[in-house]
Amino acid sequence: MLTAFFSAFRTPDLRKKILFTLFILVLYRMGAAIPSPGVDYSKVDACIQRTEDSSVFTLLNLFSGGALLKLSVLALGIMPYITASIILQLLTVVIPRLEQLKKEGPAGQAKITQYTRYLTLGLAILQASGYIALARSGQLFNPGGGGNTPAACREIIADTSTKDVGIPMWLTLIIIVAVMTAGTAMIMWFGEMITDRGIGNGMSVLIFASIAAQLPGQFLSLKNSEPGQKGWFLLGGVIIVGIAIIAAVVFIEQSQRRIPVQYAKRMVGRRMYGGSSTYIPMKVNQAGVIPVIFGSSLLYIPTLITQFYQQPGQKVPGWVDFINTYFVDQGKWSYTLLYFALIIFFTYFYVSISFNPNEVAENMKKFGGFIPGVRPGKPTARFLDHVQHRLTPPGAIYLGLIAILPNLAILAFGGSQAFQNFPFGGTSVLIMVGVGLESVKQIESQLMQRNYEGFLR
Repeated sequence: MLTAFFSAFRTPDLRKKILFTLFILVLYRMGAAIPSPGVDYSKVDACIQRTEDSSVFTLLNLFSGGALLKLSVLALGIMPYITASIILQLLTVVIPRLEQLKKEGPAGQAKITQYTRYLTLGLAILQASGYIALARSGQLFNPGGGGNTPAACREIIADTSTKDVGIPMWLTLIIIVAVMTAGTAMIMWFGEMITDRGIGNGMSVLIFASIAAQLPGQFLSLKNSEPGQKGWFLLGGVIIVGIAIIAAVVFIEQSQRRIPVQYAKRMVGRRMYGGSSTYIPMKVNQAGVIPVIFGSSLLYIPTLITQFYQQPGQKVPGWVDFINTYFVDQGKWSYTLLYFALIIFFTYFYVSISFNPNEVAENMKKFGGFIPGVRPGKPTARFLDHVQHRLTPPGAIYLGLIAILPNLAILAFGGSQAFQNFPFGGTSVLIMVGVGLESVKQIESQLMQRNYEGFLR
């Protein structure tokens, strides 16, 4: 892998792409540190220290690279775009118009991308408004705390109406929402620029950078969670366990069932075509990290709704108390089991809509391809469907276990601070390994195109 990177820097075109990607990532991280107008950062830093590491906002803060709890310009991160993309993918199966656009090729895909951008901006406005409301009530830093939230955590947005500036509070809030929404639009532009002119999928690379930016702080928290030599011993043990987890994830992510496909020879004019052999690679984890992201998003929605019923002096309804008791804290078995069940469900659902055995069998039959020992047409579709149903259960269980790994650590070790900051579990390791493998494969494929010497050597 290191040889591929050194060779890439010696190739002018690839060197420009890599440097351009790094430049965009630097701008992205700078934007995550720029404060939003009207936010008192002295109070924000103090309130972040009180944030529960097992709260639902910890995962969302991870995706934004720590920008969410700081209420910076890029506080929303990439989540609005991811949510909009998943919604459009699901609606493609339901709405015939979107399904027709998907089949129209690049022109139809461009139209779907345009719809995704509009939906992203709408979701960004809603999420920014929700986060600001939670920040003003203090619930962003102390979920479930109710009236126990310190007054300073409810005053992080300065009231400029009583100062010399004379700006009404409602106008300040509108400005903050507009700035955060514009930040989301800028993130979309950054991702598209990396995809077009850089290395890897832009949105995935931005998520990778956000998670990687949190690792130094998590390692420092691990070291400081135990005094003296125990802290270093704990850090070394976690690194060893993390390397083992990454190796296991790489092994399973690379695992696939290769179904051989033979193409019959056919005459077109005076030329003979076909007669080649290939295979259909069916991965154990066909859904990627999408079920994990979608499952965590669904768990976040009811939690966000309950925060509005926990204002100081307001009576909390029974259903809100039930959700706060069982489905807010990651250190509860109810939260862990529901999270695991949602991942299993969305893995089956996403695989069923992303891989169509009938369509694959029809395309193979159209171009003269067949699986040895299986008749073309419906028998091929039934065979592919059978293989898919055998691969999906282990892939779903694998995704679920990796995702709930931090939850299991918290449950097993009594909510220890060290394991709440475990940096190699859950969604983070899945995304980092997946994006890393994808980027390395893209670099190697481009090196192969430039250095291929044919049959002469």
